[in-house]
Amino acid sequence: MRWSGTVFRALNPYWAYRPLSGEGAAQFGGRFNSVGQAALYTSLTVETALREAQQAGSFMPVTVVALAVEVEQVFDATNADALAGEALTRADLAQADWADEADRLGVARVQRIAERLAKGYNGLLVESFAPGAAGGNLNLVLWHWGEAAPNRVRVIDDQDRLRYPPQAPD
Repeated sequence: MRWSGTVFRALNPYWAYRPLSGEGAAQFGGRFNSVGQAALYTSLTVETALREAQQAGSFMPVTVVALAVEVEQVFDATNADALAGEALTRADLAQADWADEADRLGVARVQRIAERLAKGYNGLLVESFAPGAAGGNLNLVLWHWGEAAPNRVRVIDDQDRLRYPPQAPD
C-alpha cells in the first residue's frame, strides 16, 4: 500500500538536529529493527509518539517533530489478510519479550520478521504495543526513506528550529 500524511516522532533530544537519521535505532535496535539496521519510528498521533518514547519507566525528555511522509510499498499489519499473506499474526508482531530475546540471542524473532519484510517493503503500518496503547494507536516504521520519491520524508520545520548548532529564536 501507499502511505501519505503527517506522522510524529518523539526522539531523544540528542538527535533533535537529525530527526531523519535513524541512527539511534541502528545503534540500539528496536522492536522492528536489529542493531545495525536503521529505522525511522513514527506514530500517527503525538500521543502515540509520546507513549512509544516513554516505555523505559519515568518520563524522559523528548523532542517531538512532525514529518510529511509519502512512501510506496508499506506493509499494512493492521490488515488481517495482509498478515495472513505473509504468514504472520498480530501475536508475532506483539512479542512481549523481544528486548530480552535480542539481548540473549542477538536478534529477536520479531526483528527477524522485520528484516524479512524490509526486503520487500519500505515500511510497516502497525499498531502500537506500548503500555497503555489502544487499538487505534498506530505507528509507521520506515526501513527505507529519503528526500525523494518514492520514499519521501520531510521534516516540518518552517522556522528552522531544529538547526545545528542551536540558536536563539529570532
